Amino acid sequence: MKRCLICGKGELVKVEDITLEIEGYIFIVKGERCTECNEEFPYEEETQRTIAVARKLGVWPEPLKLYRHLSKSGGGLVLRIPSDLEKQLKLNENIEIAITKMGNKIVIEPGSHK
Repeated sequence: MKRCLICGKGELVKVEDITLEIEGYIFIVKGERCTECNEEFPYEEETQRTIAVARKLGVWPEPLKLYRHLSKSGGGLVLRIPSDLEKQLKLNENIEIAITKMGNKIVIEPGSHK
């Protein structure tokens, strides 16, 4: 069995009930789920099929890609979030965000760590 890429502890088991939500539409796809952290990994062909259907429905926009420069602050780097995204995602200084490294990409998403 394959080990989870996120937690490194659990094993990935095949499932047929991964839920993807796109603009209010719910898609159920096949993939793998970690037995420890419950992270889900839809199969690539399932994801591509879902994207194709979402495009036909008109709910799969082209990805938003912004280019920004990082700023130095203290011992780290700062990324400024544009105000239009701040409003769309209802962000403020009290919202906790999750930062995930996926390969050579960084995913930033609002949410709380419980």
